[in-house]
Amino acid sequence: MRGEMSINIERALEQLWACAAATVPDWLPMRYIEWLPQAYEIALRFRSAAKGRSNIYLVLLDFNDRNESYGIYVGMSKYSPAQRFDQHKAGIRAAGSVLKRGIEVLTGPTLHLQFIRRDEAARIESQLAEALAAAGLIVKGGH
Repeated sequence: MRGEMSINIERALEQLWACAAATVPDWLPMRYIEWLPQAYEIALRFRSAAKGRSNIYLVLLDFNDRNESYGIYVGMSKYSPAQRFDQHKAGIRAAGSVLKRGIEVLTGPTLHLQFIRRDEAARIESQLAEALAAAGLIVKGGH
């Protein structure tokens, strides 16, 4: 596709997406984020010993209007990450940062932090937010 006009590239990508959409896993982000491998490594440091009904989730935040690229929101909920993201975007118990800047759920880094005990989820949410911020990411939530 090198040397092609951008309109042709966009059209080709739309055709590719139409054919491949059903095979793309939910946890795969829809855009390239240079710090995503680091977020995976940090999230993998956290474990829960007990099963429960709480889930940890991450949301990609868009900070392009502030001359910064992306940030991340750390949350905890009894709902699935996708359901909770939809609630944020609909204004239901919404965090302002997700309502205004939320782009997509980053499911992959926290797949192992689903269905854990509430007290463990609260601890992990806070510690994960601190660890991501210490790594230099823009972090919201995690309280």
